[in-house]
Amino acid sequence: MELLFLCILIALMVGALISGFPVAFALPGSAILAISLAALCGWLFAGDTGAYFADGGPTQWLTAGVTNFRSLYWEVERDTLIAIPLFIFMGIMLQRSRIAEDLLVAMAQLFGPVPGGLGISVVIVGALLAATTGIVGATVVAMGMISLPAMLRNNYDKSLATGTICASGTLGQIIPPSIVLIILADQLSSAADQASTIRATEYRAVTGEFSMPSHLDVVSASAGDMFMGAIIPGLVLVALYILYILATAVLKPKSAPPVPYDGEYDRSFLRNVVKALVPPLALIVIVLGSILTGVATVNQAGAIGAIGAILMGGYRIFKGDKHVYLPAILAGVSIVGIALVLSIWEINVKNLTTPGQTFGFVLAVFFSLVLAFAVFWSTWRVFKTDDTLNQVMTETIKTTSMVFIILIGAAMLTAAFRAFGGEELVRHALTSLPGGFWTQFLVVMLVIFLLGFFLDFIEIAVVVVPLVAPILLAAPDANVTAVWLGVMIGLNMQTSFLTPPFGFALFYLRGVAPKIVKTLDIYKGVVPFIGLQLFALLIVGLAPPLVNYLPNRTFLTSENAPPPMNPKLQQCLEVEVFDYYAKHEQDILKALDTMAGVDISVLPSSYQQSIGSVIDQSRQTFAKVDQVNQAKLVIAEASMNYRDLHIDVRARERQIRQLEAAIEEHNAYIDNARFDDSISEQNLADAEADIAILESDISQLQSEVPPQWQSENERYQALLKDLKIARLGYQNHVDNAYRPLQEILRVLNSASRLAEQQSAVAALDNLITNNDADTAMDGIKVLEDQLDAIPGAESVRSLVTKARRALRGDSPDAQEALAFKDQALAQLASDVAWMNEANSSVLPALKKLDKAIGYNIGVRLQDRLTDRLALDIAACQSTHKDVSLSF
Repeated sequence: MELLFLCILIALMVGALISGFPVAFALPGSAILAISLAALCGWLFAGDTGAYFADGGPTQWLTAGVTNFRSLYWEVERDTLIAIPLFIFMGIMLQRSRIAEDLLVAMAQLFGPVPGGLGISVVIVGALLAATTGIVGATVVAMGMISLPAMLRNNYDKSLATGTICASGTLGQIIPPSIVLIILADQLSSAADQASTIRATEYRAVTGEFSMPSHLDVVSASAGDMFMGAIIPGLVLVALYILYILATAVLKPKSAPPVPYDGEYDRSFLRNVVKALVPPLALIVIVLGSILTGVATVNQAGAIGAIGAILMGGYRIFKGDKHVYLPAILAGVSIVGIALVLSIWEINVKNLTTPGQTFGFVLAVFFSLVLAFAVFWSTWRVFKTDDTLNQVMTETIKTTSMVFIILIGAAMLTAAFRAFGGEELVRHALTSLPGGFWTQFLVVMLVIFLLGFFLDFIEIAVVVVPLVAPILLAAPDANVTAVWLGVMIGLNMQTSFLTPPFGFALFYLRGVAPKIVKTLDIYKGVVPFIGLQLFALLIVGLAPPLVNYLPNRTFLTSENAPPPMNPKLQQCLEVEVFDYYAKHEQDILKALDTMAGVDISVLPSSYQQSIGSVIDQSRQTFAKVDQVNQAKLVIAEASMNYRDLHIDVRARERQIRQLEAAIEEHNAYIDNARFDDSISEQNLADAEADIAILESDISQLQSEVPPQWQSENERYQALLKDLKIARLGYQNHVDNAYRPLQEILRVLNSASRLAEQQSAVAALDNLITNNDADTAMDGIKVLEDQLDAIPGAESVRSLVTKARRALRGDSPDAQEALAFKDQALAQLASDVAWMNEANSSVLPALKKLDKAIGYNIGVRLQDRLTDRLALDIAACQSTHKDVSLSF
């Protein structure tokens, strides 16, 4: 019966959407009607409102709905949704500011003389508007009203002209900042958590280990990551559009003729182009640049974009003649001033210690006030001019409300879908497909593409993605990132704006196109661009680094980048460092030999031994590398024969676990029958018969497991263990080899700091003599803490500690404390003496050795990666690697 109500749920939803019922109410309405009907039928025919639910009943569905509502609005982790109204406001404000009109005119004049230039200008303007407004309807309507008549006047083919406008107008769905990407990031972050749980459960079931290695975990996605991941695919799509228009203009000159510019390419023309291009480009750079560089979060960048849109609107729609650009100029100057102040002084309001910092703080306050005044001035202009601000705010509230109501409705629909067992049905249908992840992925992408003919992108993002994304992300045979999956889905959903019969871009253009343009012309025009979008989808699918590289690069080169010791970096770090060893082994050995010939007798014996250990162990590193490479080679050879067997048996084991779970449910049903009089004997008999069938199926699956499985699996696991041991052996070896060198360098570089403590140690004489024991001990403890922070001060600190301890107890011994103070002073002078001598005779050689081995043998102990290593590891992590044999 659950399947019947699942079909009713889907039928209600499809019927409501096809009939034109508002999406915001169609989704929750379908869920409420289906849940109510199932509960009513259960109460009437079975005496239990939850009888026809696969999981719980209407009460559990209501609880799930409340949980989803709370998570949507109160969970801190989902705060990226705050960016939605900010970017919507920015887009509507810029659209009302007629930025599109200025851009189109300037680009048409600039590219018109080129064959197909007018079409190319439409694509470029579409890309620029996508990175500023991001609103498909506004972009298509604006370009349709301005550029379509010009293209038709200049004998452009009607299909090419309309197709170019529709396709360019949809670029805002993939080029950031995009509302689609924000919604996808929100949905995929939850999906990644579910996928991680699925993987951890699977790993525990097949290995018996409770903790899964971090490199096997699912890589999640934030809105910022999605923005960065979509930049290159968006540019690929723009390039494909331009190449298509150029090719059409060359092959069919009459379909896209050049349009000569009637005016002169003089200063006036240049000034108009700059005035049209610079403001939106500056806004793009500031908004996206702040995200890419890590200066601002997506929410903060949205606020920046909203303020930038107000500043642009303040001069663009202003009808006065005086001081048109003054607010924007004041804002620009103040921003530059604040940036200069922050680059010169490190300003902390609570700790202004120098006159320069105080002056910088005053300047920062002044520029901030000027910026606030400029923003207020522009806001007042927008408010007073044609009631623009009120209209923009109203439209923003309407659009934002629609998005959030759809999110809530989709959460209710998804909960209902799960209540009727739909999620398990989808999971079983996908996981049972032959071919693993790629078959599942192709089926899902085909379904999304077909749904795009009838549904909007928001419905697909919030209804389909939560159901299928956890399954795809959990698949270990592809091990894709959530960012890549999100961008692929985003590119696919972009076609929904172009695919008839419900492609919204088609309707938008139809509404403003002249009567000479028939609907069939628009449909014919978008077909090649749909093909180009699918081709772009293929390119991105075959080249994951196009999506993954920028997020990885930004993360690994940021201030918050993980240290080289991070477990998730180890495999890619190993690849890069081993490659360096292969190319520079002789250089490293030569550096070690050079260090071995340096006279280090000035150093204490313990440090001499440490340097000898560094040289000896570093020479042995290459043997450890060979062990790891040999273990990897053995694994690679064994995997070729083992893979098919592993995949086959693991698939059967998953089926067995599913059947065992079904048996547990039946047994629970039978146990509950003792307390539920409504369950008949026939129902119990049916449940027991089902259990017998399930047990028979399990026996059949177990009998199909090849007899050599146990021995082959144990052999392969032993090889994996050997590789793990070899890697850990290498990592421990290089850490132990480099650590003494790192410590000696820290000691020698701290000689001046230690020397500065000489007066503090000497002052202990007065402290001990002229104060009571408690006061003296407190003062000595302060000195101990200072010495603790200085590498190489251990001997001095130990003697200072003994001086303090001599003052403890009922009978403090000041003379003993003074004696230890004298020893500490002598030790400090001795340590500083040998450090200074070593700094002139040994330190240069140690620095050369550190330069030779610091970022290969010693890389794991560094605070952060070098830029070169960070970029190489980012490239390494940008490809998808099959990890299925670990499960």
